[in-house]
Amino acid sequence: MTQSSLKEQLAQLGPVRVVSPAISGSPADVVLRPVSDKRAVKPIDATRALLSGGLTMLKGKRAVEAMLERGEVAIRLLAVSDFAALAQDLRAAGIAMTALSTDEIDVKALREKLGLAQEQFALRYNLSVDTVQHWEAGSRRPDRAANNYLRVIATDPQVAARAQEVVG
Repeated sequence: MTQSSLKEQLAQLGPVRVVSPAISGSPADVVLRPVSDKRAVKPIDATRALLSGGLTMLKGKRAVEAMLERGEVAIRLLAVSDFAALAQDLRAAGIAMTALSTDEIDVKALREKLGLAQEQFALRYNLSVDTVQHWEAGSRRPDRAANNYLRVIATDPQVAARAQEVVG
């Protein structure tokens, strides 16, 4: 027995009911992954659940299809009023939802945890010493890309350092 496509499954449900997406709540960037086997995912239930995150039915459907195809998908939910309830609804549909971090990294604490002086930290991770000094002094803040790079350094400093090396 072959698994029917999402389009065929939707057609079997009959006429389309109008379901309004959420209109209140906060935006959230999340990653969706199957809880276990992709075959255990309930695409229609997952698509409906994503409506409460402010997605249209079409965007929710496309997100679920992309996740099933690639194994995971990052999406921006426009209006999440209850993150825990949405995560629970998605889990019941066979999908795990994880929020992407927006927390700012404490550069000085990270550098000290790694046991590096400012110059060593900057050199090893291909950063400007002036930039590191400004971040630590609080006169400048890392932009989103820099903060994400700092998060990579905090998570796996050896990989982040080796990624700066020229191989050859």
